[in-house]
Amino acid sequence: MSTKPGVRPARPYFSSGPCAKRPGWSLQNLGTETLGRSHRARIGKTRLKEAIDRTRALLEVPDDYRIAIVPASDTGAVEIALWSLLGARPVTLLAFESFGEGWVTDVVKQLKLNAEILRSDYGALPDLSAVDPDSDIVFTWNGTTSGVRVPGADWIAPDRRGLTICDATSAAFAQPLDWPKLDIVTYSFQKALGGEGAHGVLIASPRAVERLETYAPPWPLPKIFRLTRNGKLIDAIFEGETINTPSMLVIEDYIDALKWGASIGGLNEMMRRADSNLHALSQWVARADWIDFLCPDETVRSNTSVCLKIVDPAVARLDENDQRAFVKQMESLLGREEAAFDIGGYRDAPPGLRIWCGATVERADIEALCPWLDWAFCEAKSTMGAAR
Repeated sequence: MSTKPGVRPARPYFSSGPCAKRPGWSLQNLGTETLGRSHRARIGKTRLKEAIDRTRALLEVPDDYRIAIVPASDTGAVEIALWSLLGARPVTLLAFESFGEGWVTDVVKQLKLNAEILRSDYGALPDLSAVDPDSDIVFTWNGTTSGVRVPGADWIAPDRRGLTICDATSAAFAQPLDWPKLDIVTYSFQKALGGEGAHGVLIASPRAVERLETYAPPWPLPKIFRLTRNGKLIDAIFEGETINTPSMLVIEDYIDALKWGASIGGLNEMMRRADSNLHALSQWVARADWIDFLCPDETVRSNTSVCLKIVDPAVARLDENDQRAFVKQMESLLGREEAAFDIGGYRDAPPGLRIWCGATVERADIEALCPWLDWAFCEAKSTMGAAR
């Protein structure tokens, strides 16, 4: 039996969604005056508008981009964009992880558009030079389930004719977004800010607004997808009058997270913290001989949803189901010790670990986690040997 490390992470929360709350978070810090009140009342609309304004400031969104809080988390925000905007031009889809594949399913099988699909295996990016600038482009900025991110936006043509629809849910507040290259950006509160689920954010450029006001898709749009009325943008949606009833407790929690992000130094500091967490994890991976990054190219490696694969020969030669069982055993060991929660890889990804390194995670907790990962691996491997 291996020796347990002497120090546990102070906050052993490494889930990739919902993610760790901000340091110092407490329910008592949240405003309660909106609870039990209508979101249509002045107080509710004021707080929703405050959330939008604080989003613009912290995320450094250009003044002429519109911001809306929408239903159904990041998924809802992306669905609204796909169903409202696509069909006017050819479409190119990038699929390098499970959520990108989900958008392929929506566009090809539900909207039945004849799209160009650029795919790659988990841990790699498709050939970005093959993207047609005359098409609408749908892509994830950061692959939550693959640990791969695009290397900026230089591959997007500045004079493109199509729109770019960017699922940035694991990139926002942790990686620099090139706003002039992005027409729709979506994310959910529950990722880099450690917020709660249920709502998403949709940010639209002037080019996207123009498409919304000049193009009517050939399919019916459910009420919760509609951003226009009689060919005009519904401005109120982008001023805090949400399409359906929001949870004001979730909104209060989001405002609290936005205030925290601003208080620590804003976007640059949030990105620095995520980079620092990745660096700490990278130092450990370089020392450990049983683990490696799923993404071999550090220039496109995520600094939030960091995906790892077990390369120890005895484990790597197991079939996929047995590898997943091995990871489950590690998770169980770590959970019982309260050293780490929710670090298993995504169900559709290759077997392995996934550790959230976003800004709400403290570097000291990443550093304390690493010896526990070594311990759990040794424990699981010794059990595997005994079983054989």
